[in-house]
Amino acid sequence: MTTLSDRPLTIVAGGGSVPVHVARTATRDGRRVLIVGIEGEADPEILQFPHELLRWGQIGRFQEILSRQGYGDIVLIGGVQTLPDYKRLKLDFGAVRILPKVLSFMSSGDNTILTSVVQVIESWGCNVIGAHEIAGDLVASVGVLTDKQPRSRERDDGKLAMTAARGIGALDAGQAAVAINGRIVALEAAEGTDGVLSRVAELRETGRFKWSGRAGVLAKCPKPQQDLRVDMPTIGPDTVSGVERAGLAGITIEAGRVMIIDRDETLRRADAAGVFILAVEGAEAVGR
Repeated sequence: MTTLSDRPLTIVAGGGSVPVHVARTATRDGRRVLIVGIEGEADPEILQFPHELLRWGQIGRFQEILSRQGYGDIVLIGGVQTLPDYKRLKLDFGAVRILPKVLSFMSSGDNTILTSVVQVIESWGCNVIGAHEIAGDLVASVGVLTDKQPRSRERDDGKLAMTAARGIGALDAGQAAVAINGRIVALEAAEGTDGVLSRVAELRETGRFKWSGRAGVLAKCPKPQQDLRVDMPTIGPDTVSGVERAGLAGITIEAGRVMIIDRDETLRRADAAGVFILAVEGAEAVGR
């Protein structure tokens, strides 16, 4: 009988520490791990594991690597800071073969692109899974994760902000919102969560919206249409720093559906700043 440990695991690594964290967890669990790093993006720490490096456009070589690995499970994880210049992109023969598909999903939205990438990889015989399915500690169970506990009004702000975040998510606009003292003050769009927090900090500094002490909540949850295997929302140390600068009291996330990057450092920074992090079930988050 084939067990989980018999299935090879390939990790396609963008930037950041999560690909290495997943690789370490899988290795401890007895998995045969290969990291395929994107040149210019993957962290040098991937070099401590069996690895290959790929440039953009090397789709044929990527498929050959997966074939040698025995296909199996594949995780796509890590940030991408710089997208390739498609006009100058050098495609290998494997990429040319699927060029019509590539062109069709390049013209679509992010969610469609990711869905199309998954479909192509699975057509080769791989099983695409989420990083959190390997390293369960990347997501939080229900409860308060920090020393700081949210007060009743902050829980209410969290529910309000989560309702707003779900609303803009349904429009494919963003994943986060901020509520302060019962009022929505910021919604995420193309600027991302860090940009939202910068706007809230500016609102406070310019006096356009005033509150005393530390108040209000950043809420974050996935869009309804997101494929959480390859596109899970995240918070991390920078999120906590942004919340602190904005004068907010805490962060509410959806349990099991938002990834915590560098978890130990994120919680250490939150405790040092007196910022709470609360993970809630989806229905509880919006008061249903």
